[in-house]
Amino acid sequence: MSKILQHINSPDDLKTLNQEQLLLLAKELREFIINIVATKEGHLGASLGVIELTIALHYVFNTPTDQLIWDVGHQAYGHKILTGRRDIFETNRQLNGISGFPKRKESDYDAFGVGHSSTSISAALGMAIASRIKGDLNTQHIAVIGDASIASGMAFEGLNHAGVSNANLLVILNDNAIGIDPSVGALKQYLTNVKKGTQKQDNIFEALNFDYSGPIDGHDLPALINKLERLKSVEGPKFLHVITTKGKGLKQAEADQVKYHAPGQFDAKSGELIAKTETKPQPLKYQDVFGYTIVELAKTNQKIVGITPAMPTGSSLKYMMEAFPDRAFDVGIAEQHAVTLAAGMATQGLIPFCTIYSTFMQRAYDQVIHDVATQNLPVIFCLDRAGLVGQDGATHHGVFDLAYLRCIPNLIIFAPRNEVELRNILYTAQLGLNHPIAIRYPRGRGITIDWKQPFSKIEISKGEQLKEGKEVAVLSIGTISKNVTEALNSIENPETFSHYDMRFVKPLDAALLHSILKKHDTIITIEDGTVSGGFGSAILEFAAKHNYKNNFITKGIKDKFIEHGTTEELQNLNGIDFESLKNLFESIKKKQTD
Repeated sequence: MSKILQHINSPDDLKTLNQEQLLLLAKELREFIINIVATKEGHLGASLGVIELTIALHYVFNTPTDQLIWDVGHQAYGHKILTGRRDIFETNRQLNGISGFPKRKESDYDAFGVGHSSTSISAALGMAIASRIKGDLNTQHIAVIGDASIASGMAFEGLNHAGVSNANLLVILNDNAIGIDPSVGALKQYLTNVKKGTQKQDNIFEALNFDYSGPIDGHDLPALINKLERLKSVEGPKFLHVITTKGKGLKQAEADQVKYHAPGQFDAKSGELIAKTETKPQPLKYQDVFGYTIVELAKTNQKIVGITPAMPTGSSLKYMMEAFPDRAFDVGIAEQHAVTLAAGMATQGLIPFCTIYSTFMQRAYDQVIHDVATQNLPVIFCLDRAGLVGQDGATHHGVFDLAYLRCIPNLIIFAPRNEVELRNILYTAQLGLNHPIAIRYPRGRGITIDWKQPFSKIEISKGEQLKEGKEVAVLSIGTISKNVTEALNSIENPETFSHYDMRFVKPLDAALLHSILKKHDTIITIEDGTVSGGFGSAILEFAAKHNYKNNFITKGIKDKFIEHGTTEELQNLNGIDFESLKNLFESIKKKQTD
């Protein structure tokens, strides 16, 4: 281990170092993160970009008494290492290891749990107001937020309130011109002009009553320390504009900031990505099936438009942005705006595909109800990263969508079991629907090599029987069907079981359900969404409404926040992986024959 870093067990140890040692620590901390992430994977570029800022903040301020919040938290690896988690950092994002994001129950130094963007200013302001109410005028409250996140509406709501308060709040803008993809919008241009010294109009942050400083070089550690020391004594809301380079210290990460945001495994010395050797062709990722299909459809349907809130690469809308730049829009980290923008387009006869991660759709819930569903506008929501997403953990799992969308009138909910089904529902939706539709699909690769089949229209609300049996009906929704099929194929005498892909959570296939419930004694529902309020609940409600008395078993995500681990590990913990389902089916079959 590095010579200085091995002796840093808390920020108090930082304060014993001289300036030369702090500069060496910055170098060692970068190397430490690179070496761990190279093999364990994780978010790389963001943390490399704020090494000097991280050291300066913990050197100047009295954390954890002074409260430090990292917006989103992608950039907090250095923070974690310097606050007592160095020796367990290699467990980052692994099952039962430390979280990839700041988390209050993990450390007192993690002042606020994060994962989604643009929450830091509001949270820090709330803490600052609470301190003042309690008569504490000394505690400092610092929010570190990126230029992509600060463009979000919630960030401006926080700035708007803070500017008329006397709160002891410091907002630090980590300006590197990129979030996951490059930042977009008028605010980005404003910040670019500020950096160039060509901004002619008033400073927007000073206009909001903040004491503005900057921009300063975020990699000049002595300058950062001096500036932060001064700001400690300034009363009221302060704003420090810091210019950094995402991926700083690793040539490839600086050159390709999108790819090295979370690059997977790479060579720690050369920085080159480690190519995964595949012995046979691999299916495409679901996001790419979406991305290529929408381009194909847009070529023949001029009304199609695409919208994403800051996820053109992650959602693969980038393909449409390249092919039809005037018809595909990255609106920045603005999920609420994305949904209502789509609603406005739909009123004018366009066919908007609003592609958004399931976990981020939660941030636009009112807009889905108020602006889309209430007006019954045919917006097409494409919910990527549905279900369990693995190492990003509780803030990012897309397990709530079926439950929180199912209660909304007018909304169709569809979950394809494979890539061909995804392709066909995209085709069906753009032909024209009388309602909005949410299409949810998972992170990662599909199961079909030959996915690009001729389009076929899907009949709305119709499920499909995949296997005929006698006594037990297994009802699945979405891609978890694969685990069900494999488990049923692995047991002896599987004729006990029928298997149905219900496809639509709303509207349910009532005719098929009546047939299933009349024919089978036991009904098992399986989903990769929450058991509470989800697909299984819909089946139970249907049965209760029609007075069916079958035996019911509901399998899905437990009524708790699921932490980080591989998707396979988390499926196992929730009893929906292949082995768990196989054991379930065998135990039921044994009861049937006893």
